[in-house]
Amino acid sequence: MNTYEKLNEIRQRRGTGYVVLIDPDKTDPATHPRFVEQATEAGVDAFFIGGSLMLRDQFEDILRRTKEATPLPVIIFPGSLFQVSAIADAILFLVLVSGRNPDHLIGNQVTAAPLIKASGLETISTAYMLVEGGSTTSAEFMSNTKPIPRNKPDIAVAHSLAAEMIGMKMLYFDAGSGADRHVSEEMIGAVSKYSSLPIIVGGGIRTAETAGAVAQAGASFVVTGNITEVNRDDGFLRDIANAVHASASVKQST
Repeated sequence: MNTYEKLNEIRQRRGTGYVVLIDPDKTDPATHPRFVEQATEAGVDAFFIGGSLMLRDQFEDILRRTKEATPLPVIIFPGSLFQVSAIADAILFLVLVSGRNPDHLIGNQVTAAPLIKASGLETISTAYMLVEGGSTTSAEFMSNTKPIPRNKPDIAVAHSLAAEMIGMKMLYFDAGSGADRHVSEEMIGAVSKYSSLPIIVGGGIRTAETAGAVAQAGASFVVTGNITEVNRDDGFLRDIANAVHASASVKQST
């Protein structure tokens, strides 16, 4: 079973999966393995590794320490061409379909493709969409693209349908690291109604209540990043995991 199949198995078994995003730049290598072990025990389903910037040379070190500390899928969420490594189980092959910057639609992908092929990494083609979160995020600034307006679910639906017709495997809606507001339940629900692709949602999710609401709205995977850098208590992680997984019964009853 490859990593994409494992993610689909998690989705089918859990209803919604919970993913922790780890930014190598903001991670202490010494304490990181214990955090990964605690997160695994708390009910996290997978780990994404990556960030918009790389100010510290520890990307592969953090990947290796994560892999050694958990049996769960460890997937690169690349913020740049430099975030490619065979240590990971897979890489999200991101196409920023919400923007019109050709570098992020095809340019960087063409440059990265031979490197990824040589590494032997499994690729999961993912339509990446930035959504307005109330403040300018690192991803928005670095990509030089405008996010989808938060109150325009029809625009999100149209982009999602285009991504599905092109042949993408997953949709990733991101309000951005440290966003003031998360992707709205209205937008998630609209996309899930029209598209059959798994929906990943991240950015601005700081509480178990919010995580549960996002899952119930139709997210296939809920991602937390910034908040788990600040609050690494295993009880907090367990609360979010339980809220996300509990959405399965709600989805089935609606």
